[in-house]
Amino acid sequence: MAIPNVRRFRITGPEGQAATLMAVLPKGTDVDSYVADATKRFDWKAWEEHQQKQFKIRVGQQKQKKAK
Repeated sequence: MAIPNVRRFRITGPEGQAATLMAVLPKGTDVDSYVADATKRFDWKAWEEHQQKQFKIRVGQQKQKKAK
């Protein structure tokens, strides 16, 4: 079930990475200042590590030994 009124914002990191930020903002909020503050506080190092784990490439196949 989706959360109503969720808006997606695309933020860019200091090294050119791009991430999607999802938030529900109250009426009258300055969106530009919110996105700028969120970009500064975003943990880019943890995001980078998460991306590396998510797209891990497996090279070759491992052989399994049969137990007798």
